[in-house]
Amino acid sequence: MFSKLRASATAAHVMPLLVFTLLLSVPGFFRIENPELPWYQQAPEHWLYPLQTLLCAGLLFVFRRQYHFGPWRGLGLACGFAVLGIAVWIAPAWLYTKLAYGDDVPAWWAWLGMVERKEGFDPTLLAAWPAWETAAIVMRFARMILVVPLLEELFWRGFLMRYVHAPDGDWQRVPFGTHSWLGFAIVTVMVMLAHAPQDYLAALVWGAFMYVLAVRSRSLGACIIMHALGNFLLGLYALRTQQWGFW
Repeated sequence: MFSKLRASATAAHVMPLLVFTLLLSVPGFFRIENPELPWYQQAPEHWLYPLQTLLCAGLLFVFRRQYHFGPWRGLGLACGFAVLGIAVWIAPAWLYTKLAYGDDVPAWWAWLGMVERKEGFDPTLLAAWPAWETAAIVMRFARMILVVPLLEELFWRGFLMRYVHAPDGDWQRVPFGTHSWLGFAIVTVMVMLAHAPQDYLAALVWGAFMYVLAVRSRSLGACIIMHALGNFLLGLYALRTQQWGFW
């Protein structure tokens, strides 16, 4: 049964993201809100997310023969879209820090992503244990720039974008980067809905950039490079500003 599953291209493109998504809710079962408790009880994501990263990396390795990333072209466009996309992503929170005074802000700001982004994966909770803090940051970046770009692009662009063009379900026969407005709408809106509401607008723009890149380059590798570079820049911004809600 394992060998049959390993030989399934659909499982290879769907299962890593499915497992990753299911594991996102696990920290909530272990978290205890008490500042007197050890860090691994206050913030279990600091040890559960690394486990999630390693497990999903293992799945990607197991299914590696099912993945085809070439041709390697459009990399310049990928880098340009990554920089522009992340600039759009962080702009609302940056505007919030410049324009907000006190708690009396218009409710519609939140729909544009203009909210404070201080709550999130905060490695400074481990400041008393420098080795653990460094390990948490390293694993966070490994998650952002290695595992997440692979499993998300394999699903969104490698599978779903092609599946919507395959009425008989044989999505592998659909060339990567095949365009239709229906495919654009389904994939881009689903990418948007997979994020938090304050990121909807930014995710919509990001998803549109990624769709254009996929169609123009017809390269899954270029899409992964764009995603990895964008996440790397976002991680650097989060570290610099301590707006942990971005990662």
